[in-house]
Amino acid sequence: MDIVSEGPTLLLGGEFDVRCTGDVRRALYEQLAMHQSHLVVDLSGVVAIDVTALKVLAVASREANRRGGHLTLRGCGPHVMRMLHMTRLIRLVEVERTPVPA
Repeated sequence: MDIVSEGPTLLLGGEFDVRCTGDVRRALYEQLAMHQSHLVVDLSGVVAIDVTALKVLAVASREANRRGGHLTLRGCGPHVMRMLHMTRLIRLVEVERTPVPA
């Protein structure tokens, strides 16, 4: 798992699963501490994701809301969106909608 911080954006790449959730959780909470109003998690580089990883994102989103901010997921590919819908975590996280090209 690649984790890169660019201001209030956290870029994730590779396989996001139970093996790396601790590292991602740590990075998320560090980012929340620095950028309390709005944190973006860019998942465009994520090639696979599991339920444990999605739960980490949902809990971080709830924590951001508790602190008076919010967390937005960006670049959710079809596999991520499918997992969000299957687990119904789509109801708990904010997903950035990309405009559909004409």
